[in-house]
Amino acid sequence: MSSRTVRRLVSVLAGAGLVLAAPTALPAVANAAPAAVAEVSAADGCYTWSGTLSEGSSGEAVRQLQIRVAGYPGSGSQLAIDGQFGPATKAAVQRFQSAYGLGADGVAGPATFGKIYELQDDDCSPANFDYSELNNCNSDWSGGKVSAATARANALVTMWKLQAMRHAMGDRPITVNGGFRSVTCNSNVGGAANSRHMYGHAADLGAGSQGFCALALAARNHGFTEILGPGYPGHDDHTHVAGGDGRFWSAPSCGM
Repeated sequence: MSSRTVRRLVSVLAGAGLVLAAPTALPAVANAAPAAVAEVSAADGCYTWSGTLSEGSSGEAVRQLQIRVAGYPGSGSQLAIDGQFGPATKAAVQRFQSAYGLGADGVAGPATFGKIYELQDDDCSPANFDYSELNNCNSDWSGGKVSAATARANALVTMWKLQAMRHAMGDRPITVNGGFRSVTCNSNVGGAANSRHMYGHAADLGAGSQGFCALALAARNHGFTEILGPGYPGHDDHTHVAGGDGRFWSAPSCGM
């Protein structure tokens, strides 16, 4: 039985209020939160939460949660990944819970974490996206406008936003044609001097089965502050989505 299958079984039981010891076959988790509160006992290959989180909570466990619900900030908004569980994080957790048919109380407990465990791979990326899709420039995320570690971390948030968007669009595949670029890679493709690709925030999407306009319009609800699509110069053949400061949306052919 695969580790993902085991985690899914454990998460289902945890959601039902049952507590299981972590299967010994799963890999050890070096960065797991302290197990002082054993409300969630499923060991996960990426990160394991040890207790309930709610408004007023803070710290690394909250920051890790915010990454996973970054795609649920509400229309036109972006969730801060700051480790502080405030009203915006509560609302994002509620939207995540509603999206997956969970009790939408804004409190992250066994059922919420169980769903996250089901959705994520052992490298922390969401099940339907991969780091390699977000970087076809180099292998180490270096050479951008931020450190390699920051670029990779920003790409992880982007992937979770895309996972939320994919689910909202009927769980149909989303094609990612590119993401992070070093300054050199950006220059080689004629990218803008201030391109968010160089920060790891951006992804260029293919039409897939949804079409460019549907992707551009849906992105407004999933934490993307920069959306460029058909009708914007140089974007008739892809939809560009990105996080980061400010907000600029333009896809004139899509009515946006």
